[in-house]
Order: sequence, then C-alpha cells, then structure tokens
Amino acid sequence: MRKKPRFHSLKKLKVRQDWSRWTLYNLSRLTPPNVTTKTYFQQKWTAKSNTRAYHGEQIREKQWKRMFRRNLPAVVPMDHKYLARYDGSEQAAGRGAGADTQEKTRTSPMTPYMQMTYYPMERRLDSAIFRALFASSVRQARQFVVHGLVKVNGKKMIYPGYMLNPGDMFQVVPESVMFATGARKTQSSRARRMAERFAKARAEVLAQRTPTKIPSIKVSLLSGSTNTPSTTQSPTQPSPEQVKKSLQTLMEDVEGVLVEDIKAKDKQKLRSLRQTIKKAISVWKTGTEETISTLDSQLSFLKSRLVKQPTSSSSSSPADSEATLTKEEQTKLTQAFDRLKEAADYNANWNKRDPRKPYATPWRSRDYMPAFAFIPRYLEVNQNVCAAVYLRHPVARPGLSEVPTPFGVETGQLAFNWYLRRR
Repeated sequence: MRKKPRFHSLKKLKVRQDWSRWTLYNLSRLTPPNVTTKTYFQQKWTAKSNTRAYHGEQIREKQWKRMFRRNLPAVVPMDHKYLARYDGSEQAAGRGAGADTQEKTRTSPMTPYMQMTYYPMERRLDSAIFRALFASSVRQARQFVVHGLVKVNGKKMIYPGYMLNPGDMFQVVPESVMFATGARKTQSSRARRMAERFAKARAEVLAQRTPTKIPSIKVSLLSGSTNTPSTTQSPTQPSPEQVKKSLQTLMEDVEGVLVEDIKAKDKQKLRSLRQTIKKAISVWKTGTEETISTLDSQLSFLKSRLVKQPTSSSSSSPADSEATLTKEEQTKLTQAFDRLKEAADYNANWNKRDPRKPYATPWRSRDYMPAFAFIPRYLEVNQNVCAAVYLRHPVARPGLSEVPTPFGVETGQLAFNWYLRRR
C-alpha cells in the first residue's frame, strides 16, 4: 500500500489553508514556476497541484471540476473625473483641418483575471467561515458545520458545501470561535510539579502504609439511630466519624483537582477515584465494610499535589488632583478614571482564568495568527457576535483580486489553462 504523504511537508512544498508555522515557512519558500526545464504540460500540472493543495483541498477533484467556471467575473471602474471633463468630442476636434490633439496617456494597472480561477470556492460555507477568521483552518470550519455549530440565516446548516448567495448571513457559536482562534491549552509547569509530587507521594505511601479496616456502621433509617460495634477503638484506628469526614474532604479535593490543567490520564484516575469514594460514602447506608488503605494513600497523594493558587489582587487608585486644577478639570479627570476602572473590571470579568475551558485562559490569540488575519472585501464581519454577511461574489479589479491566494499570476494562469481542457 502506498504510504500517504504528510499533510505538512517541509521537503515537498505544499501551502495549506490553516494558521500554522509549517504554512508560514512554506509561504516564505514560494518561488515562480520554472519554465526552463519543464514542458508546458508539466508546468500546468505542477501549478494545478500546488494551487489545489491550498484552494479546496478538503473536497474531491471531480466535485471541483463541476464547480469550475470558464468566465471570470471582473469589474472595470471608470474614472469619474475624466468622464466629467471630456465627453468624447475632443477625439474628433480639428479632424481634417490640421489641428493636432494632444494624446492623454492614461495607463491603468493590470487586472489579475487568472487569480480568479478558484472564485467558486469562496462561496462555500466552510471557506467563508475560514475567511471570516472564525476558524484556524478550512478543515476545522468544516467540522464546525458538520457538528451543527453554524447557522445560515437563522437556521442550522450542517452541509459545509452549501453555496452562499449575496446577502446570506452565517453565524458560529462564539465559544467555538474562541476555541478555534485562541491559544491551545498546554500543561503548565505547576501541573508538572504537581504530577511529580503525586508520583513521589504515592510511592512513599504505598511503601509505608498497611491496610486497615473501616468498622461497619449500620444506620437505621426508621429510628435514625446509629449502632456502633461494642469493641473499643484502638488508638491507631480512626473513628467512623473521622473516616466519614475524611472521605467528604477527599471528595472536595478531587473536585478541585479535576478543574486544574492536568493530563487526560490523570483525569481518568481521578474520576475512578471519585466513584470509589462515592461507594465508600454509601457504606454508612448499606452497612458493608470497606478498606481505607487505598483511599487514604490517594488522599495523601492528592493533598501533596494540591497547591493553592496565589491570588493577587491589584488595585490602583488615582492620585489626588493638584490644587492647580480647576473644578471642571477635576471632574473630567474623575470621569476618565471611572471609565478606566469600568474597562478594567470588564476585562477582568470576561478574560479571567477558567481551567474548565478547552482553550488557554486568560484568552489570547493563537500562535502565528497575525500573519493570516485579514478579511476579504466581499465579507462583512462582526466579531462581537461571531456573525458575517456574504455581501457579493468576489471579483477582479485593476491591480486587485478579491480571492486571497499566495500564488502569482503565472501560477494561476497555468492552473486555469489546465482546467480549460475537456478531460
């Protein structure tokens, strides 16, 4: 079986539609097509391969061929100043009478028609979500659509290939956008230190501790009285009330650890421990016996790895205004400080640390995002509600192509000529 190539390859140049360091590196290595050593067929095929790796690589080639259009939409703007000054009669002024008219040289920049080859791709819903900066890659935008996190004109849309029409509004769940564009959640140094303490304490406890039995306590649900064994408690054996209190404290500790930035395997162990604690607490109703050796060792282990976070509250108060300030200036200064305080409180509330979020908190943008953070002209985006409007189809203008592409005009022309063939 042929080995599948890597999606991001540093040896074979393939630029992808995503925000990654590999894409940024491959963008810096882009060069014009080689026309000296390759035949015309090889040049067209290479251009097609490179451009298809970027434009719509998530769809099949046959599907793209059905979307391909020979006509390339373009707009030729007219110079309103020239039209207002001249009405065309100057072209025939003095003709046949020997009068010479001075030719006005007006050269407009070239219209990049060939970079509009893949303009039908921009109508797709997943491509529009990526262009609106609601996802870090086209594949991630496709996943959002399939999972039902996207609405088009107020209705849920689960088809990533839906072709948008001018005026359509699409919206993505804001929490998913924050996850897609935010920095990834990595294990902090504090969590690693806690894991090391966890392993060290567990080894010490298992080496020294011996198993002990919890005395069975039967609870009479009718009378509400508790029957304890007649035997006296040994000095080293904990009382039932102490064991119950320890189990309840252990349950609180487990809940506190589960919201921390820990590995998935540690979370699985802690969840299984929580189930065991629930069974142990149910001893007081069922009357069965449980051993506390495992639970007590895990309790010591959890307490050793739990480290309280230092809470630092920074409060700043404005300095007293000088006596030289007038009453009006003092009022303006007070209002300015009040606005700053409100802004600081707002930022502290919405962008505070929350270990339960799937992205890093406080929220910050994803790495390598600034190099790809641009929005095409045919989209109107509102980042506050994570919604965008598809205004119109992309067009080509003199010196500008509204289809974002990292490839030059020559590469686009070769790719367009490849698809002009009837295959």
